[in-house]
Amino acid sequence: MKNIRNFSVIAHIDHGKSTLSDRLIEFCGGLSSREMADQILDSMDIERERGITIKAQAVSLIYKKDNTEYLLNFIDTPGHVDFSYEVSRSIAACEGALLIVDAAQSIQAQTISNLYLALENDLEIIPVLNKIDLPSANPEEVTDDIVNLLGCKSEEVIPASAKTGVGIQEILSAIIDRIPSPKGSSDKPLQALIFDSVYNPFRGIETYFRVINGSIKKGMEIKFHAANSNHIVERVGYFSPKMIQSDEIKAGELGYITAAIK
Repeated sequence: MKNIRNFSVIAHIDHGKSTLSDRLIEFCGGLSSREMADQILDSMDIERERGITIKAQAVSLIYKKDNTEYLLNFIDTPGHVDFSYEVSRSIAACEGALLIVDAAQSIQAQTISNLYLALENDLEIIPVLNKIDLPSANPEEVTDDIVNLLGCKSEEVIPASAKTGVGIQEILSAIIDRIPSPKGSSDKPLQALIFDSVYNPFRGIETYFRVINGSIKKGMEIKFHAANSNHIVERVGYFSPKMIQSDEIKAGELGYITAAIK
């Protein structure tokens, strides 16, 4: 578990979360160049049509640093105020957050709102100054704004351009160095936090979760406490960012299950 990092990507709308997520997937080899598309995690038709993120999307990637493999689980969250519940659920499943700030627009309303949500959950914040390649970018002034907001040092703010790929290596290094690994044990009884679910017409409800303790395997019986219902796990897996079936998801990891939930 010491090589797992769980984090969410938070920001005001249109500050570049989904594009940054694209670069992280590309850099870690989650998808081939043929499979990549702009805003690959915005898979709903309405998200593509409007150019905004509505549903939070989880991705598991392998990143190698200093000959050590790390499992990076991250959740790309919506920036729009109407979908702030999605953000709060996602943040609860993480230990850290990338706070993305546009180098031209600086700090906006949802930047502060999402930051407070992250701080309430004791998340480690990594500030990222995005879009430094824009002609209207004002990196020095916006860095000062971020330092004043967070009380961090200016060298802790990572300048980046999700469009061109500048700063992605530094962001990945900061994730490993600054975000703590998850706590929990695979030997304890199963405890998991559901942070999202979607309806699939063929499989019923697909539930997205973070395992706190224990592990989830195909064929085991699980209980949903809020609904007070029991189900047998039919399928278990993770996102990379495509759905990939797995034998089990252990403590500290993110994944999905289907269990004939109506």
